[in-house]
Amino acid sequence: MFATGQKDMQYMDQYTMEKLGLPGVVLMENAGARVVEEIIKSSSALNPKVVVLAGGGNNGGDGFVIARRLFDAGMEPLLCLLVDPSKVKGDAKIHFDVYINRGLSVFMLQEKSIEALEQELEKADIIVDAILGTGVNGPVREPFHEVISLVNQYEGEKLVLSVDIPSGVSSDTGKVHGVAIKAAKTITFVFPKKGFFLNEGSQHVGEWKAVNISVPPAIVGELGLNLPRVLTDEFVQPCIPTRPKFGHKGTFGHALIVGGSRPYVGAPIFAAKAALKSGAGLVTLAVPESIYLLTAAQNPESLFLPLADVDGHFGREAVEELASRLKQFNSVAVGSGMGRFPGGEEWMKSLLASLEGQPLVVDADALYLLRDHLDAVRQYKGNVIFTPHPGEMAQLIGKTVKEVEADRIDIAKSFAQEYNVYLVLKGHRSIIATPDGEVYINPRGHDALGKGGSGDVLTGLIASFLAQGAPPVHAAVVASYLHARAGEEKAKIVSHYGVTPFDIIDGVRDQLNSMT
Repeated sequence: MFATGQKDMQYMDQYTMEKLGLPGVVLMENAGARVVEEIIKSSSALNPKVVVLAGGGNNGGDGFVIARRLFDAGMEPLLCLLVDPSKVKGDAKIHFDVYINRGLSVFMLQEKSIEALEQELEKADIIVDAILGTGVNGPVREPFHEVISLVNQYEGEKLVLSVDIPSGVSSDTGKVHGVAIKAAKTITFVFPKKGFFLNEGSQHVGEWKAVNISVPPAIVGELGLNLPRVLTDEFVQPCIPTRPKFGHKGTFGHALIVGGSRPYVGAPIFAAKAALKSGAGLVTLAVPESIYLLTAAQNPESLFLPLADVDGHFGREAVEELASRLKQFNSVAVGSGMGRFPGGEEWMKSLLASLEGQPLVVDADALYLLRDHLDAVRQYKGNVIFTPHPGEMAQLIGKTVKEVEADRIDIAKSFAQEYNVYLVLKGHRSIIATPDGEVYINPRGHDALGKGGSGDVLTGLIASFLAQGAPPVHAAVVASYLHARAGEEKAKIVSHYGVTPFDIIDGVRDQLNSMT
């Protein structure tokens, strides 16, 4: 499954109509039919009161089909046309004329009043938003602004269902200029829109479902579109490393976790436990000597390398102590709980030069310490995975967090290509970008993951899957997806408030059990 923008869908629709010969009015009929099916499935009432709000464009045309088909299903919907009928054009006008020719009633906002519309909405069980669709890229004008604000008063009280995308949300960026429908559910066509996962979009789309309207998904390849892929169970499952039935600890790799400091003892423990409990055969934890006893007491499953310590942080000699041991590891993760310390930049650069080209995961303050040595990262002789949160990403590229959040996909893609790294840009909807320009969107996860230590778990998972032989993109995709799903499922048991890093680790084991 891919994520599309406005122009992407225009290309796909145009190809379907012109090359395949399927008229736009048929696509519109199919779209309306699929939405009606979902309305019927979504309603618990025997004969729900449905109000369909329609604009004059193609989204409104979908609304005309929806209202007509609801009548044919035995309901009595109210179609509310929010524009002058003379402004209904193209394929939408054909379906509007069919609706009128059937003798079905229409609430004309221009002949009524906003107060009259409010009375109708008050009586509704379901409000269908077919107002603006995917063409919005600026402020919403009247009367749509007032109508959308009115609909949003019923958030959580009535089922608000958006057609293709909540009106007012940009399909390309997810930005909202002033006002947008807050949908409980969005029925979108062919593929989800990029705006579902960016900026304010995820706050408005609600539960979403992509339905087939006879635009073949294979068109993406035929048109040569380079679209972000949205992660699903079906895509992720084959990416999970397989386990030979007669394998042993050497078969499943040896991961090295380098991290920890006196203020941050727990972080490397979370990473190490995540690596072990997601399948790594061996995990070695390299920590400053002063915290060795604390970490070892809490993590007896790991091997340990206590290293030279200065004031609770890694000392200069630690890299030399580690260098002779590096050949034995199949993956290396550095940064969890390491903190910032005098000489840390040169320390990180020395570690990078000492490695044997193993797949490398860089997280937390290790990212900060490498921010001025990205050319050395580019020249590293193995694969590198960066896992920044938006604040760390902002530091890496010299921008603000607001600027990063406003353009997550393009920033992640550009950075990955420029510095030859695999990038996991964490956040409400994590973005994974590769050096060759591929982009993946993780649609899973929520506020339950918003707790210190969650990122360290993710780092350990990536290191584990790399040690088990997964390609970097598979390791990043699987770790990000299982991490998010684990948080979602654990929140159902212990609440969104109570999910801890150890809960996520246990949840990942549950996910692996169900998906393999």
